[in-house]
Amino acid sequence: MSLSTERTARPARSESELQQMAKDHLWMHFARQSVMTDGPGVPIIVKGEGHHIWDSQGRKYIDGLAGLFVVAAGHGRRRLAEAAGRQAEELAFFPLWSYAHPAAIELADRIASYAPGDLNRVFFSTGGGEAVETAFKLAKYYWKIQGRPSKHKVISRSVAYHGTPQGALAITGIPAMKEMFEPVTPGGFRVPNTNFYRAADMGAPTGSLEEFGAWAADRIEEMILFEGPETVAAVFLEPVQNSGGCFPPPPGYFQRVRQICDKYDVLLVSDEVICAFGRIGHMFACDAYGYQPDMITFAKAVTSGYAPLGGTVVSDRIYEPFAHGDRSFPHGYTFGGHPVSAAVALENLDIFEEEGLAERVRENSPVFRSTLEKLTDLPIVGDVRGDGYFFGIELVKDKTTRETFDDDESERLLRGFLSKALFEAGLYCRADDRGDPVIQLAPPLTIGPAEFDEIEQILRGVLTEAWTRL
Repeated sequence: MSLSTERTARPARSESELQQMAKDHLWMHFARQSVMTDGPGVPIIVKGEGHHIWDSQGRKYIDGLAGLFVVAAGHGRRRLAEAAGRQAEELAFFPLWSYAHPAAIELADRIASYAPGDLNRVFFSTGGGEAVETAFKLAKYYWKIQGRPSKHKVISRSVAYHGTPQGALAITGIPAMKEMFEPVTPGGFRVPNTNFYRAADMGAPTGSLEEFGAWAADRIEEMILFEGPETVAAVFLEPVQNSGGCFPPPPGYFQRVRQICDKYDVLLVSDEVICAFGRIGHMFACDAYGYQPDMITFAKAVTSGYAPLGGTVVSDRIYEPFAHGDRSFPHGYTFGGHPVSAAVALENLDIFEEEGLAERVRENSPVFRSTLEKLTDLPIVGDVRGDGYFFGIELVKDKTTRETFDDDESERLLRGFLSKALFEAGLYCRADDRGDPVIQLAPPLTIGPAEFDEIEQILRGVLTEAWTRL
């Protein structure tokens, strides 16, 4: 049987046709559907090139969020599209269920070469939530194999986001994202995050970052002891916490956490779904902060979003019980390690190395920070924080008292004005209130000082107007 090479042409759709089709049939993620059913519609993005995107009206915007912390190598990379096409022609799909294919094998080898220490095994999924789910299930199974089945609880930080699958949701530390799905998978417990700007609100030391970091890490030990070490399987931490607005770790924090985990036989999972592959200036952010996890979760930038892929990197210690005999890990995903996605990831990582994208981030991050810190002269800007190409700007009502906005004010500020105003001014980014109100920036790793200045100018104009409206 010969396969047709003729392409069926789809009709070009007008703006009004697309909006009506979206209203009739599209259910957007994490979005209020009223903007579809009751409003004029939604922005429709049709093109990307470098660090810019265009909508269906022909308007151009800076992509200040790399799509969703994803398009690290920038939009419009023809060689990534071509890598996908070559692989699809050769082998479009085959599962990793008792079989393998070259793209997944080579990618696992490549990722293991970047990972620190003895993290040598890669379990592929299709995204970040699945990667976290894999780590959660593996941690519980590992301790059962060790004859310690009571070790099933997991600890994470307040306001942290780790995904939406039922298991990952138990690790997520945002109550408002969980209450409608309760009861969620049991066993998730929360400790304070590392938001030094709000240290006083937590009853934490405010003198130095080191002192605050030691306090925050010790709260993990306190929770382990409170729940009982023989009940705690793992601690899940992002290198830089996303939700709440980019909380970097204080100096010494992760070293102290590692000591605590070792002391009580608790696994440490570095959730790097956002932070891996250059976002913090290293292939894996745990290297930036000098700690050795037992597992690393990744997704997003591994393919720069040109195909869906995620995974969990596992230490030799955790893999060893599965290396011999008849034991398997009864877990997997149909599209995990998809041949096309794996081929795109290999090409994407070639670009990272050829263009030195991680090194570029390390070089330019101080300039990005200092450019954004210029905004602290505005009365609405309380704090600028983050690392690499990953920054948050916390908004306040009063810089002296650090008074934040109440729920109604935050609603009017973020959804009623800022999100739309920033977009109309030419900047796509995130205005987020899963904690105190923040603006988050995580642009493609290809941008530099000229783009930093452009972003700062857009933010300055819109935030100045926001303050006058308040």
